[in-house]
Amino acid sequence: MPDTALSARAEKTSRRLPRWATSFGPQIVLGLVVGVVVGLVARAMPDAADGNENWLVGTVHTLGSSYVKLLTVAVIPLIFTAIVSSIANLREVTNAARLAVQTLLWFAFTAFVAVIVGLVVGLIVEPGARTDVSTSAEKAPGTTGSWWAFLTGLVPNNFLGLNVKTTLAEGAATTTLSFNVLQLLVVAVAVGIAALKVGDKAAPFLEINASLLAIVQKVLWWIIRLAPIGTAALIANAVATYGWDAIGSLGWFTAAVYIGLAVVFFGVYPILLRMHGLSVRSFYSGVWPATQLGFVSRSSIGTLPLTERITERNLGVPREYAAFAVPLGSTTKMDGCAAIYPAVAAIFVAEFYGVPLGITDYLLIVIVAVVGSAATAGTTGATVMLTLTLSTLGLPLAGVGLLLAVEPIVDMGRTAVNVTGQALVPTIVAKREGILDRERYDADRRGEPFADEDAAVAAA
Repeated sequence: MPDTALSARAEKTSRRLPRWATSFGPQIVLGLVVGVVVGLVARAMPDAADGNENWLVGTVHTLGSSYVKLLTVAVIPLIFTAIVSSIANLREVTNAARLAVQTLLWFAFTAFVAVIVGLVVGLIVEPGARTDVSTSAEKAPGTTGSWWAFLTGLVPNNFLGLNVKTTLAEGAATTTLSFNVLQLLVVAVAVGIAALKVGDKAAPFLEINASLLAIVQKVLWWIIRLAPIGTAALIANAVATYGWDAIGSLGWFTAAVYIGLAVVFFGVYPILLRMHGLSVRSFYSGVWPATQLGFVSRSSIGTLPLTERITERNLGVPREYAAFAVPLGSTTKMDGCAAIYPAVAAIFVAEFYGVPLGITDYLLIVIVAVVGSAATAGTTGATVMLTLTLSTLGLPLAGVGLLLAVEPIVDMGRTAVNVTGQALVPTIVAKREGILDRERYDADRRGEPFADEDAAVAAA
């Protein structure tokens, strides 16, 4: 089909439909609004006659969890093919090693700033001294973090880092599969480097890998087009299940966490962007779809496909670099879960149990936040990161159970900040190295993240 015909068809379609109907960001916002309304309705409805949740709560829960599963399923082939492809293309990038070092340094620096913010907010608010929660809420954590977990987590269990777990309940066996992103990164990097070393003999493999990557991205585009529906279902399930009743006596703790998240999101990140001559508005308009999806899904891994795509398409980070930095950030770059939250929570637990903290303790919190994300990369989760912090300080691990009531509520904000930071660092590093596409970064935000690839297929 000639280009003029395609342009005419696109122009005709754009005249027929309003912007909100063709732009991804407004569709996500609409999904949030609809989700809140549906969640409130579901929460007001009575439970089923058998005592189980009503049909509307069950429906939004099923839709939301199914959408996160769809995104997560696409993570394995996306990470593997994208990283192998990016390493193969590193021959065209003269400063690949410098990019990797700068990425890790900026991960550490932003984590350092975030944990300082968390400590300051925690010391000002004093959430542990203002709580009415009782010790009956204590519950020892089932999984704890350790510094040794980072090294053991690097060793793949199998080619794709898959873990199989079988549980017995009421005479029935249930088997679940999970994967370790850190191990998958190690495998993909090893395969990519090996392909480079092999040379011409690996050319057919790299061509097949590039084809698989294109197919995976097409499937992802179909999945991400469902994001408004998934967003509506996820936020509806959160409102219907938790509402604000769970906050209760932990209101000051919840407020302290969200204040810290807001300072980093609305203060620290914009300052860093301005320091590098980047438009704050362009960054947030570009990253917003991933931030929103991270907020409602509470999963950096589930949001990873969209985060990587908007980092490349909206923010102008080269694909070769984004395919490396964003997956790495999804496991080791967690300003919300690994810096702000553990800092505030450690102060809460210390105040609750009447344990005084000194300068050395605060320094330990900073150290754990800066390098501890890697130690929890194999197991992930803010709870695991918190247990690592508490055990390092010698505070009671049972204090983790005090905060479980508000875990889902604070996790939404934590994940939104995590995802935003995972896109911020590659953008800053790309700008510092002179490889950021400023025209793409400052471009108008319209359409869907994979719309350009769809147009390319149609043109072909």
